[in-house]
Amino acid sequence: MMMKRIFALPLLGLAAALLLGGCATRQPYDYSNFKEARPASILVLPPLNNSPDIQATFGMLSQTTQPLSESGYYVFPVTLVEETFKQNGLTSPSDIHEVPIKKLREIFGADAALYINVKDYGTKYLVISSETRVTAEAKLVDLRSGKTLWSGNATASSAEGNSNSGGLVGALVGAMVRQITDTVTDRGVQIAGVTSARLLSAGYPNGILYGPRSPKYLKDGVPAP
Repeated sequence: MMMKRIFALPLLGLAAALLLGGCATRQPYDYSNFKEARPASILVLPPLNNSPDIQATFGMLSQTTQPLSESGYYVFPVTLVEETFKQNGLTSPSDIHEVPIKKLREIFGADAALYINVKDYGTKYLVISSETRVTAEAKLVDLRSGKTLWSGNATASSAEGNSNSGGLVGALVGAMVRQITDTVTDRGVQIAGVTSARLLSAGYPNGILYGPRSPKYLKDGVPAP
């Protein structure tokens, strides 16, 4: 009887821990700085690339304007920003990310700058599957005060919703075909578009707030999960 009681205590403790862990919810983002600053214009800096794919910076950068614009912000044209940095002798994303915020404000007159870091990008062949995945994190910084207004991360994959119904041989052939097709057509850009939409669209839980060009400006509050 004593032995049963001894073993029962750890099991009860484990059950309680699992129960508490299952009840954990995402903490709401603190938008205090964002609501105080309320930026109207955003300067998107060329993303840092921490993936092995050399196309990651431009693939991700090409997909950032639309979700930010649709969320109600003026976004500086990518080509204009690139040319301006070139004229100032800056072509490397890492060097551009080191430019002082006062200098960025002086050159572009933007309210805020968006710093993006691409953590994963491209197509991988995984024995019986082929996946194109893009993962990125971003930080929005007020160029007037230097405060971080918002930060977040998102990922998207071509394997979302896939199912292997053709057996092992079918899965192998399908994976090879997808890898070739995704590489030739640069599927990474398409998946980067999904990642960017999840990361930079207003209205998502803990996402950015709506900008002044949106009819939902000042009405969003903290997005409900």
